[in-house]
Amino acid sequence: MKARTSRLLIGLILIGTLVRPSAAEAAEPYRIGAAFALTGPAAMIGDPSAKIAEMLLDEINASGGVGGHPIELITYDTASDPTKAVTVIRRLVEKDNVLAVIGPTTTGSAMASIKFIQDSEIPMVACVGGSPVVIPVKKWVFKTPQTDILAVERLYDYFAREGIKKIALLTSAGGFGDSGKKALQAQAVPLGFTVVADERYNDKDTNMTAQLTSIRGTDAQAIVVWGVGPAPAIICKNAKQLGITTPIFMSHGLADPSFIKLAGDAAEGVMMPASRFIVAEKLADEDPHKAFLVKVKRTYEGKYGPVSTHTGYAYDALRIIEMALKEAGGDRAKLRDAIERTRNYIGINGTFNMSAEDHNGLTKDSLIMVKVEKGDWVIVP
Repeated sequence: MKARTSRLLIGLILIGTLVRPSAAEAAEPYRIGAAFALTGPAAMIGDPSAKIAEMLLDEINASGGVGGHPIELITYDTASDPTKAVTVIRRLVEKDNVLAVIGPTTTGSAMASIKFIQDSEIPMVACVGGSPVVIPVKKWVFKTPQTDILAVERLYDYFAREGIKKIALLTSAGGFGDSGKKALQAQAVPLGFTVVADERYNDKDTNMTAQLTSIRGTDAQAIVVWGVGPAPAIICKNAKQLGITTPIFMSHGLADPSFIKLAGDAAEGVMMPASRFIVAEKLADEDPHKAFLVKVKRTYEGKYGPVSTHTGYAYDALRIIEMALKEAGGDRAKLRDAIERTRNYIGINGTFNMSAEDHNGLTKDSLIMVKVEKGDWVIVP
């Protein structure tokens, strides 16, 4: 019967009879671009971003897409390089004709891409932590990770509670490190903290004993390391080799299983602000985010393995774009406006409330303090 029906339909089409397709068959896909660091130092952020974006994409399309339009995600590797990031984003916009861009993965890559994005008038939802990407507000640029300003606020709340007043900084010489250093310094004096050491390192450095030796000569009560990639794990190892017992705190970009794996037992006791996602099952039952986070976390881990604080960045970006597409359809300008009107979206990184004045939409309450304990993440009370 199926074969006969197919032959009949083919015959009708061939003789010119109008056969009206279903709405789902007629709808063109909404093309969304993704620029992720799938290789290089930032792959620890870009790889899970690509995986969870594909996971969510399958879910969206399996449920009928957006108004019958499937979403097509076109992904390119930026190789953790700002210059290549601009190149692939230009290709997504000019050749692939996407409606919006998710990514890139690093603050430096996002900053390098902003002029092209603004000139092209296409919405970009970045997956980076640096504040300058959205502060001051750029009309076409948004982001889903918490800003480093919020992360520093959360970290300094902990310091104030614990009576920590003197801190040593060890920040990466890159976009994320520069932005974090600025936030750490700007908030220190008004809140009564003293920066007793200010050291830098490069993301590809393999030994930071010189900087740590300098810090060891101070009366710092805490060492704050601000960066991503393998280097912070090396810093922990170097600190242990030097016998440094001063507590080490990391940026909100280091709550990643690769950090614990690389640092080994040198990671024990290290603390940092992080998304609730990595400790979803350990959240209090009354936490309004828990059920959603546990569901997404278990789905992801069943397919790909342990989540990191980075895993949710692209999930939130794609979900926000999906919600905006429902309102705006395939018009870039209307899509931008709809993204800016995102309200009360409970996502992986927190509850988003964007506006014309805030293209991130999160508060410091979206972060909690976590610590490495016996090779796992625990919530710091």
